[in-house]
Amino acid sequence: MLLSIRVAPKASRNLVREEDGRLKVYLTRPAQDGLANEQLIELLSEYLKVKKYQLKIIRGHKSRDKLIEVGVY
Repeated sequence: MLLSIRVAPKASRNLVREEDGRLKVYLTRPAQDGLANEQLIELLSEYLKVKKYQLKIIRGHKSRDKLIEVGVY
């Protein structure tokens, strides 16, 4: 399964919300040295109730728009 996600780093709180037919994820960590990507995977694993190793960023490592693959590995 593929998810289209929009990320907002340096937000005041962590939050996952559905907006305009895709997920928007608010993260408290900055987009430096992969910190926001790490927090994104942690937050999505809790939200989707899957293990962190089942989530993979396919596209958008350095962008706010990301494509995430959810799989059973």
